[in-house]
Amino acid sequence: MTLNLDMEKSRARLQAKAVRAAAHDKAASIELIARFPAGQFKGAVIGGFWPIQSEIDPRPLMQALEAMGHKLALPCTPRPGNPLTFRAWQYGEDLKKGPHNTREPYSHKDEMFPDLVLVPLLAFTETGDRLGYGGGFYDRTLARLREKKSVFACGVAYAAQKADHLPIGPYDAPLSGMLTEQYFRKFP
Repeated sequence: MTLNLDMEKSRARLQAKAVRAAAHDKAASIELIARFPAGQFKGAVIGGFWPIQSEIDPRPLMQALEAMGHKLALPCTPRPGNPLTFRAWQYGEDLKKGPHNTREPYSHKDEMFPDLVLVPLLAFTETGDRLGYGGGFYDRTLARLREKKSVFACGVAYAAQKADHLPIGPYDAPLSGMLTEQYFRKFP
């Protein structure tokens, strides 16, 4: 990545964190259930995430999806430079503390290869570009999963996190769709 792109991303992350913090609303998490097109993903293994900071909380959605018969998995964060590993998780099971104040399944849980990954983010565009935290974990993970099979990468965020433009590099994995408290949208 060039120095200019790194600086643009750093600036965009600071702005996006402020926007997300202002949009934070616990009630919005329940709206995700109403907006998610569960019928389009029948029987899918869902890779979720444990929310940190002011991220929209996908846990009510994950609980509803599990009740509909979907299998759930949560990511385990590896050392920098490696992809995430998704491990089986049932809603309410104990989790261990992970890096960055996350929670993750214990290492004895089965590794899962999600069909649909709920992707946390700082900002997104109308065309499916995503701004993450800068570690590249989801970019590497989506690339690894997509080598094995078709994977739907669904960004999950507040509608207010939509940006007109984001600095994007050659390794930034695009989203397949976007879920907010206001809508679900697939990207071409």
